[in-house]
Amino acid sequence: MKKLIDTTDFEFYSPVSSEMNISFGGNAMAGFIAQADDYLFQKIDLKRELIKHPESTFCVRVKGNSMDGDFQEGDLLIIDRSLEFTDNKIALCFLDNGFTLKRIKLKDGKCFLVPSNEDFPLIEVKEGEDVIIWGVVAYSIKKH
Repeated sequence: MKKLIDTTDFEFYSPVSSEMNISFGGNAMAGFIAQADDYLFQKIDLKRELIKHPESTFCVRVKGNSMDGDFQEGDLLIIDRSLEFTDNKIALCFLDNGFTLKRIKLKDGKCFLVPSNEDFPLIEVKEGEDVIIWGVVAYSIKKH
């Protein structure tokens, strides 16, 4: 991925333009033991799987810990600007001349930006405030 911007809070990347093929070992059952899969080691195109709208999609790497519980520092997020933000979606927002990643909470005609980490304050978006929803988190990639 090509790095586009590096801010104090996020690193922005464009999605790669070529296919991202990896070997795919089939489905992993999370319950009872399953028989060997006949489709072991077929190819899966991660770009086609994860990026539905290439013209409006970019990636960011998380810095900081306000969203601990959902994301951790170093996680790679696939952000889609074409997705509509609705209640309980996590969005990358531009607020007070900086980017922040928060869960959107719509309640009683009000909009709140909610951190996952309770050590951070809830942000109420007031009428007339300049807040831009840059995009909604479509996928996250974590290192385990």
